[in-house]
Amino acid sequence: MKARLACVAASALFLALFVISIRYLMDSWLLAFVNSFQLHIAVLAAFAALSCLIVLRSRVFIVLLVWALMLCAHAVYMHREFVTDAFAPTGAKPFRLLSFNVLMENSRNAESIADTILTSNADAVYVMEAAALTSVLPRLSQIYPYRIGCGEGVQSCDLLILSKRPLENARIGSLSYVSRERFAMAMIDVDGVKLTLAAAHLAKPYFDEYHRNELSRIRSAFSSVTDPLILGGDFNSASIAPDMQDFLLATDLKKAPWEPATWPVEARQFGIAIDHIFARKPATLMKLERLPDSLGSNHYGLVADFVIAAP
Repeated sequence: MKARLACVAASALFLALFVISIRYLMDSWLLAFVNSFQLHIAVLAAFAALSCLIVLRSRVFIVLLVWALMLCAHAVYMHREFVTDAFAPTGAKPFRLLSFNVLMENSRNAESIADTILTSNADAVYVMEAAALTSVLPRLSQIYPYRIGCGEGVQSCDLLILSKRPLENARIGSLSYVSRERFAMAMIDVDGVKLTLAAAHLAKPYFDEYHRNELSRIRSAFSSVTDPLILGGDFNSASIAPDMQDFLLATDLKKAPWEPATWPVEARQFGIAIDHIFARKPATLMKLERLPDSLGSNHYGLVADFVIAAP
């Protein structure tokens, strides 16, 4: 009986570890969602392997434990790979951004979300699935008189950028057939320094190759940007997924030392970060925090503090 239990447990652990190890052999969109949970799966597998080793006394669990710990270590390394140095140059200008997927069907919480935005002291706000806030747009415009989205530049009310400063060359485009009018770029003047703002809402990573292709289109849009750059939004993927790693490497964007989990909200701090805020110098991300309340959304929002230096 003990040998049979050991065989079943070892097989289950082997399968779990093999699945999250496939990324080292090939990049398949079929496993894109699993890749985002590499650290979670590897930690659980390590705990299970250690428990089985203690109870069942089989040497095979030593191998599985080492395998799981190696996957844990590499996942942590990937989380730290593109971290900002958070160094504030002399004379740099402060800038705050709020980014939040508010959930399209969440109009009942529109007033509470508006309260959060207005009291956040953010200089600019990225909103995904912004149709939920249609009723409070006049109220938001009192503090954020400039916007693109929801009738400004495009008729749809999905992706929205709000700003206290004028938006120059503001435009919204589609990343793919799936993500229509879900990528926006604009330029603002931060006390004499030009800053490029970009907001995105990407397709789910398990929709064929859409996610990787959409990241490629964002990368192309950035090819001519020489100003400080801030990108934020709902990426539907953790930053350790293979296509996200390739994207960050190619664009030289940096992230916070540890990104707070934003989804699923039920998991709280044990979820994963699929909402991100990245920056490219001379825009430097100094601090990233999660909003304390999801306010009825299926995502937590993020607030980021930057310093913007002259190029």
